[in-house]
Amino acid sequence: MNYEQTLRLMLERGFLLPSSEIYPDALAGFWDYGPLGVALKNRYIEVWRRYLVRRDGMIEIDGCQIMPRSVFVASGHLEGFEDPIVRCTKCNLTLRADRLIQEKTGKIVPERLPNEELDALIASNNIVCPSCGAKLGSVRRFNMMFRVSVGPSGDEAYLRPETCQSIFVDFPRLFKVMRCKLPVAFAQYGKSFRNEISPRQSLMRLREFYQAEIEVFFNPDKANEFEKFDEVKSEVLRLALKGAEVEELTVSEAFEKGYLPNKLIAYYLALLHQFYRYVGLDMKRTRFRKLGDDEKAFYATSAFDFEVETSLGWVELVACNHRGDYDLSGHAKVSKKNMMVLDGDRDVLPNVFELSMGVDRSIYAIIEHSLAVEGERTVMRLKPYLAPIQVGVFPLVTKDGLPEVAKQIYSKLKMSFDAFYDDSGSIGRRYRRMDEIGTPLCITVDYQTLQDNTVTIRDRDTMAQERVKISELEQILHQRIYSYPV
Repeated sequence: MNYEQTLRLMLERGFLLPSSEIYPDALAGFWDYGPLGVALKNRYIEVWRRYLVRRDGMIEIDGCQIMPRSVFVASGHLEGFEDPIVRCTKCNLTLRADRLIQEKTGKIVPERLPNEELDALIASNNIVCPSCGAKLGSVRRFNMMFRVSVGPSGDEAYLRPETCQSIFVDFPRLFKVMRCKLPVAFAQYGKSFRNEISPRQSLMRLREFYQAEIEVFFNPDKANEFEKFDEVKSEVLRLALKGAEVEELTVSEAFEKGYLPNKLIAYYLALLHQFYRYVGLDMKRTRFRKLGDDEKAFYATSAFDFEVETSLGWVELVACNHRGDYDLSGHAKVSKKNMMVLDGDRDVLPNVFELSMGVDRSIYAIIEHSLAVEGERTVMRLKPYLAPIQVGVFPLVTKDGLPEVAKQIYSKLKMSFDAFYDDSGSIGRRYRRMDEIGTPLCITVDYQTLQDNTVTIRDRDTMAQERVKISELEQILHQRIYSYPV
């Protein structure tokens, strides 16, 4: 399904809601999650915690969303967190320059190109205002952080543009109180805020969004002495090292060829790859794209973007950045605090490798990859452990005592599963509604139930039905819904 069809379904079924839509001054780039969206997002984060945080023994924190000015002086965001913008000379429409050029030419345009080069590309490609056709002005830079005032004195602070800064400024205390040893990984899930110039395409580009970030602190001299590398060395990655051409290699082969900087980074890229397979992306439509020097973030020494192909083209889901000692040295300089830690018998200023995941984009990609139109039905083939509604409970008809039995079953199951009771419309129509939102299993109470205490379980993907005893329902549902991959 394409983007428009996917978004329509998400809106009609309560996955997504435009924020403040009843008001004419509703702001672009802000979306609310509806009931089904909240459930799917929460299950996604459960899998993130299971297969990344807990599996690797990471330490999770939850930092503040508002931080003082000094944090972003040290991080470089006050000077370096800028996007190129261009304004129409007639209608004053403001656009992001690099993305406008990319849309018109079909070529990737690095956002860090100097303003003069972006101006030249606009001129050489005869790019004009897409709204009124007038000439565009000169490119300038726009800082995307939201500034806020704190307290009656109006102390300057900012909404965080990324979740990771909490981890960096908390690192000395965390390392001490958690009795850490290098390498160590910290994780955080929460909201970040960016004053995007032209937010669009719903969950693809938001001003208020969810991130799930992992920051791995390590001694750069020991990055190839990483024993856990052997656990993933056979994982096959799809690497785009030059342009769009993809090469499939095992982690071991990619490291030996020098495509991956060290064993530690190779391990975490493989872990991320496995996670996205667990949540149901079509892995043949994913890639790790190596970024050139003019594409990398200002703090990165090397970088890969984990990207997924959607109906909108290739979309970045995770920024995988080797940040070097940029963050800790910056905070040490501004705060005058010692950020070094003991590794063995010497003090070390750790390097950082980051997996910065866009949760909202990931959820959109999972939904689009899961949706299919099969004849007269639309089916969302979510992994059972991601489904927002795990089981539907239906009486065949609304008479002869069938609803009473169905409600008894529903009341019992909803204590262990996210269950939904429905007696409206034909049984076929009820199945279709559940298929469309990804419910993996449906239970139907019929006349035979009154005779032998059995019900039918219907499978979303195969539409096959089987009879089971009511007394065995919970065990069967648990096995089929929570059968997480090993």
